[in-house]
Amino acid sequence: MNTTVSRGALWLEKLAPNAPRLSGLCPSVQVADGEINGEAARFIAVVPDAHNHYPRAANGEVGLLEGWTLAKVVSETIAADAGKSVKRPIVAVIDVPSQAYGRREEGFGIHQALAGAAGAYANARLAGHPVIGLIVGKAMSGAFLAHGYQANRLIAFNDNGVLIHAMGKESAARITLRTVDALEKLAATIPPMAYDISNYATLGLLDHLLNISNPEAPSDADLAEVKTTLQQAIHDARQDTTLKNRLGADNRRSSSLVRERMRASW
Repeated sequence: MNTTVSRGALWLEKLAPNAPRLSGLCPSVQVADGEINGEAARFIAVVPDAHNHYPRAANGEVGLLEGWTLAKVVSETIAADAGKSVKRPIVAVIDVPSQAYGRREEGFGIHQALAGAAGAYANARLAGHPVIGLIVGKAMSGAFLAHGYQANRLIAFNDNGVLIHAMGKESAARITLRTVDALEKLAATIPPMAYDISNYATLGLLDHLLNISNPEAPSDADLAEVKTTLQQAIHDARQDTTLKNRLGADNRRSSSLVRERMRASW
């Protein structure tokens, strides 16, 4: 039996040490209430569950249970803080290999479950909660869209184990009728197709790219750097609830141009 702790579970524990997990949730969604710089914060991670009711979501994928549970947790956080002038930060600890692919998932509406999660995170951001996505491992496909992509600020580790993409390499190779090696060579020349985090950073979507000595066994200095970066991201997020900060990079010029022309047309 594989007893390796996922990066998501590891970093959830590092950021909220010994904090009890919120009860009443599916085992694959873990929520811990901790603090950042003395301020209460809610940390959320999706983790593997070998006994998941839906086998396609056993390895940390975001499926039906995960999507609706994320929506529930984030929506309840918004409701609990509705009367407060200062809203709690929400930190999505991201290590998700994919959405859950399966006939049952499609039949039972995984698109609605994941949309519910994404919508809840967007609602939290617009309600004034600083929503920070900390990418410690994989952030793939619809799983990333549901868990973290709606964050005010995205922070990622500069590490080979951090991958961000719409599709896994093997799947993308099949779809494009290439080998994985050929796909990697092509993707290296086209930043939006690339899998490595350095190419993704050129798209302007990341607020910070952190050099962590070992994401699977972080040092005290690593942890201190992450906490400081989270603190700064929370401060910045409180200044603006939009996602305009993602449009400044050279490789997003077309996105900016499209928006300008749409505004001119309307």
